[in-house]
Amino acid sequence: MLYCTNCGTQTQDEAEFCSSCGTARTPTEAIIYRKGSAQENDIEKNKGMAVIAYILFFIPLLTGDYKKSPFVKFHTNQGTILFIFSIALGLGTNILLAILRALMFNIYTWGILGIFTIIINALWIVPTVLMIIGIINAVNNRTKSLPLIGDKLTIIR
Repeated sequence: MLYCTNCGTQTQDEAEFCSSCGTARTPTEAIIYRKGSAQENDIEKNKGMAVIAYILFFIPLLTGDYKKSPFVKFHTNQGTILFIFSIALGLGTNILLAILRALMFNIYTWGILGIFTIIINALWIVPTVLMIIGIINAVNNRTKSLPLIGDKLTIIR
């Protein structure tokens, strides 16, 4: 018997959907562990490193733990994608703010620039929330992809 990655309910090996919550088995949620299996022991042993992968994604890469554990590899990949997303967001917001500053050189438009700056800087809530979701998934033994960015790219193979 297998267990649903979303709610933990026991499901049939060949079931495509969880009988309890209806979650579909997708390629991004393909790692489903049997109770007492080596995979479950791997999760319990490496849960801390999976959490660290979201805060400092390069630590599991430096230690090589991502090679030893599929659970750590999954979360290291998610943490790396989140890091790249954050870099892209930072570059994009800085370029946009530079363009807005260049366009609003008049003293009367500085108030509008301030409003745009607040709105653009509020976008940093997104990667912060995604990091928290990833940490919660790791702590709860889930290999669930992050919303928006998680299943789009695989960097760590």
